[in-house]
Amino acid sequence: MCGINGIFSHSKQTYIPQVTNMNKAMEHRGPDDHGIWSAEGITLGHQRLSIIDLSSAGHQPMSTPNGNLTIVFNGEIYNFEEIKKELNYPFTSHSDTEVILAAWQQWGIKCLDKLNGMFAFAIWDEQQKKITLVRDRLGIKPLYYYYNNKTLVFSSEIRSILASNLVPKAIDTTGIGDYLRYQTVQAPNTILKDIFMVEPGTYIAIQTDNLSLKKEKWWHIDHCSLNVPDTYNEIKEEVRKQFYDSVKRRLVADVPFGAFLSGGIDSSAVVGAMSKVSNRQVKTFNISFAEKEFSEAKYASHIAKLHQTDHTEIQLSPNDFLQHLPQALNSIDHPSGDGPNTWMVSKATKDAGITMALSGLGGDELFGGYAIFNRMAKLEGNKSLWKLPLPLRKLSGTLLQKVKPGVASDKLNALLNLDKYDFISQYAISRQVLLDNKVNELLSYNINQEHLPIELIKNYHLGNKEVLSRVSISEISTYMQNVLLRDSDQMSMAHALEVRVPFLDHELVEFMLSVPDRFKYPTSPKKLLVDSLKDLLPDYIVNREKMGFVFPWSEWLKKDLYALADHHINALANRSYFNYNALTKLWKEFNSNNPSVTYSRIWPLVVLNHWMEKNGIV
Repeated sequence: MCGINGIFSHSKQTYIPQVTNMNKAMEHRGPDDHGIWSAEGITLGHQRLSIIDLSSAGHQPMSTPNGNLTIVFNGEIYNFEEIKKELNYPFTSHSDTEVILAAWQQWGIKCLDKLNGMFAFAIWDEQQKKITLVRDRLGIKPLYYYYNNKTLVFSSEIRSILASNLVPKAIDTTGIGDYLRYQTVQAPNTILKDIFMVEPGTYIAIQTDNLSLKKEKWWHIDHCSLNVPDTYNEIKEEVRKQFYDSVKRRLVADVPFGAFLSGGIDSSAVVGAMSKVSNRQVKTFNISFAEKEFSEAKYASHIAKLHQTDHTEIQLSPNDFLQHLPQALNSIDHPSGDGPNTWMVSKATKDAGITMALSGLGGDELFGGYAIFNRMAKLEGNKSLWKLPLPLRKLSGTLLQKVKPGVASDKLNALLNLDKYDFISQYAISRQVLLDNKVNELLSYNINQEHLPIELIKNYHLGNKEVLSRVSISEISTYMQNVLLRDSDQMSMAHALEVRVPFLDHELVEFMLSVPDRFKYPTSPKKLLVDSLKDLLPDYIVNREKMGFVFPWSEWLKKDLYALADHHINALANRSYFNYNALTKLWKEFNSNNPSVTYSRIWPLVVLNHWMEKNGIV
C-alpha cells in the first residue's frame, strides 16, 4: 500500500521539483521509502508502505530490465504468486509490483483480467511514449487526475495534486450541489473543478503524439451474470467457499495484521474466518463509547472470546474525540459526511503495531444489509401506486408530512411527487441526505436537475437484473465507492495503515450479483450470509438491533462540538454560493430538535467548510 503521483507533459519538460512536493504532501501514505523517476515529458513519484517484500528490491518507481516500462503502484495483488508462474521474466524481487510489470510486458492491457486485488497504478511505456492510469474493479484504491490537453497531473490524493502548484484551486458548483445531496461527489467528478477520479474498473491513456485522452472500462459491474447452483444449500456452500478463499488471500503479508471488530455481522464473519485460516492469533480492535446506547463493545467482546482473539477495546469520551478531531479533519483529502470513526480505529490499530487490517466493509451492499434493500423491493412491488393521479399523490404526501414530520416522510413525499415509477430516480431520492428543494434553498444558485448517481446508473444495463441486485449495483457504484471506500482509504492511510476488504473480492461480488433474489431476500438480517457461516455468527450477534459504526453526533454537535460546528456553519453561510439566511436557519432547526434536520444534514457542512479553509479554497 502506498501513494503514487506523477506529471506527464507533451513537452520535453521534466517536473522533479513539482513531484518532490507531491511526494511530501502524502508522506503519511508511505513512510517506509520514497522515490522519483524522470524522463523526457514524464516524472513519476512514489511513497512506499511496505507490506509484501520489505526489502529494497520493492523500491518504486520500478522499471523493466530493458527500461521500456516504468510503474508506480498503490495496492495489493493477492494472486501475484500464481500469475508469476505464468510469466517468463527475470524477477529480482518478491513483490507484486514486479509481477504487474512483467504481466503488462507479456500481455499488455489484457493482464488486468488476471489481477485479483485492490490497485491503482500508472505505467509509462517509453517505446510508445504513453502513460496509462488504471484503477481496480471496485474502486477500492483512489486515483485522481487533472488534464488540460497539455499536462496530466495525477495522484492518490487531491492534496498532492494541489501541491504540484500546476492546478487551479477552483470549486465545482455542480459538485457542491451533489455534495449537499449525497455527502460526497460521485466519480468521476470531485468537489474541485477539472480534477477527476479514474472510475472503478477503468483505465485512461494519453500518448505524446496525441492530445486526446482515451478512457475505457475494462470491467463492468452490470455484466456480472454467472451460472449459479439451483438449490439454496449449494449456493450457501459456494458463498462459504468464496468468502473463506477471499479472507485467506488477504492474509498474505510480511507485516503484523489484525481486524476491525464492531461486533456486527460483517466484521464478526471476517474475524471468524480469519481465526479459522490464520496460523497466528488474530488481533482485533473495537471502539466503544461512554454513551452505552451507541456502544457495541459487548458484542465485539463476545466474538473476540468466541474466536480467542487478542482483543483491544478503545473507549472514547467526547473529550477524547475532541482531542483528536482536529487531526481527523486535517486528514480528510476529499470532503465527506463520514470518516472520523475510521480515523480513530485506524489510529488505535496502528498504535498497537499493526500495519494491515481487515474490514467488514461491503457485506451490507452484497447481502442486503441496508434498509434501502427492503424499501426498494417494497416500492417495486407497489409501483402501481404511481398510476394514481398526481394531485392525489401530492396531497397524500403533504398530509403524511404534517401527521408524521421527519426525514422518512419528506422522502416519501418526494417519491410520490415523481411523474411515474422509475427505479433509478426512486433509488437516488431514497439515498439523498438533503432533498432538492432544501438544496436549492441553501444555495445562491439553482442546482443542476440531473443527479450524478442517476446519470451513472442510467449507463448500466439493469433491465435483466432483479431488484436486489439492482440495489446492490447502485449501492456499490455510489455510496460504497464514493463515501465508504474513499473514507476508508484516506482515514486509514493517514496512519499508514492498509485496510483490506474481503467482501469486495471481485469473484465473490460477481457471484452474489448473479444469485436470484429468492435466495437472498433479507427476511432476516443478511440471511444468506448468516446461513452460509452459521458457525461464525451466533444468534446473539445476528438477532440484535443493527447499530452501525457511528458516533453520537447529535448529542456532541449540540454540546461538546457546538463551537466548532457553529464557526464552520457561519463561515460556510458567508461564502458567495450559499444563502446565509437559509443555512443558518437549518443550523437553528437542528439545535431546536426539528425531526427533519438530523446530524447527517449538518456534519457534512462542517466538514466542507473545514476542508475549504484547510486547502485555501475560496
